[in-house]
Amino acid sequence: MLRAFFLTISGLVLLGGCARNEPIQSTADLTVVEMAVLPAPGREDLVAPDRPSFIGPLDTINVEVFNVTELTRDIVVDSGGRVTMPLVGTIDVNGMTAVELASRIDESLRGRYVRDPQVTVTIKGSVSQVVTVDGEIENPGTYPVTNQSTLLRTLALSGGFTENAKLDDVVILRTVGQQRMAGLYNVSQIRRGAYVDPPIYPNDVVVVGDSPSRRLFRDFIAVSPLLAAPLIAVLQ
Repeated sequence: MLRAFFLTISGLVLLGGCARNEPIQSTADLTVVEMAVLPAPGREDLVAPDRPSFIGPLDTINVEVFNVTELTRDIVVDSGGRVTMPLVGTIDVNGMTAVELASRIDESLRGRYVRDPQVTVTIKGSVSQVVTVDGEIENPGTYPVTNQSTLLRTLALSGGFTENAKLDDVVILRTVGQQRMAGLYNVSQIRRGAYVDPPIYPNDVVVVGDSPSRRLFRDFIAVSPLLAAPLIAVLQ
């Protein structure tokens, strides 16, 4: 199905490059969306539109209770997404933001153990919120995502492009509202300021050029230089 998707979209891009003033037509398998950026995923897709960082299994967090050194510590979230603290007990933190967890700890301590707790939680290290980067880059793999992550920053984290990488062929795959979406980006155009450097979210997959795991993108790659703006599409 994905192969048919990218074969179809390559034809649509050709049409768009030859006659950009005419709307790109959708098909039974593909809906082309006329928008400048790939939409942000919803909270049900593991990140909210305002892009907070969510705590997940094996993340390292720091909990600071002002003037209570016995409760101030670094904690590693267990594989089930739980943390345990003295006087607080065990909390399921999976999917919480740092602010939400701080509020939960405050509620557990207030009045019973600490008169006026001032709790701060910081995510020090996240292994649960990552982007996968593949293709013609120096160091393919998974990389942490923060609320400042963008496509260019993520590519820089991965060591940059290989010598033969095609800067006009970068695809972001994302789930938005439980629908699979794809955005085709031209890095050279982004660097020139032709359009915005798109934000990157947890669970995104970024693929640059050709790679053994990406042979089905071949026809899509061949026509991508025709794009003067990102092409955003929904896989049906």
